[in-house]
Amino acid sequence: MRGRRAYLLVLAVVLAGCSIRQEIKPVALAQLPMKEMCIRENRDVRPGFLDAYKAALESKGLSVRVIDPDAGVTACPLLTTYVANWRWDFTMYMAYAQMVVYRDGAEVGRAVYDAAGGGGRLDKWINADDKVRELVNQLFPG
Repeated sequence: MRGRRAYLLVLAVVLAGCSIRQEIKPVALAQLPMKEMCIRENRDVRPGFLDAYKAALESKGLSVRVIDPDAGVTACPLLTTYVANWRWDFTMYMAYAQMVVYRDGAEVGRAVYDAAGGGGRLDKWINADDKVRELVNQLFPG
């Protein structure tokens, strides 16, 4: 019985140390000078992520144009970049996503989802499209 309690205590401590982090620096849509957003394509990320990101931005009333991966952050008055990666833990899951919004080349907003330290947490196996939509809704509130 004592060994079981010790095991449960160690398990609780290990799982408590596992974290999923999400940070948002929101952008006020009403303060944007225009409603066209360019997305700088990132060919190192699964194509489905770009599709989900574009659809989520369009649902916020933005007109979206995908531009070349080599374009600078001043290529469009409003531009966003993204990075995302997946890991394997019994199945593939989105371990990290970051979206950065630039206005005239200056960063005005950012959304980060980081489940890389999620360890034994079961909620790291999220639907990536749903998470992208959630991040965009927090990045562009209202």
